[in-house]
Amino acid sequence: MEFLVRTENLLPPDTPDHTRDRLRREERERAQELRDAGVLKRLWRVPGRNATVGLYEAGDPAELHDALTSLPMWKWMDVTVEALATHPQEKT
Repeated sequence: MEFLVRTENLLPPDTPDHTRDRLRREERERAQELRDAGVLKRLWRVPGRNATVGLYEAGDPAELHDALTSLPMWKWMDVTVEALATHPQEKT
């Protein structure tokens, strides 16, 4: 199943720089692991916001949930998920 996932980072502005830097580094590392596993297919940055739009692939919603909650920034994210279905025009 494919999912369109929109996230916005809501890390408090008073977070110490060293903590913010560590979380960003860990987030990049985990995102790369998800890419390598084929779960994170594409990722776009939303200009002007601390937000992303990602295309994820998972066996079911529970598997996607496990992938998203494995992200180090998870507890500071506002997340919206849309399950995607193939349009009939896409079938060959």
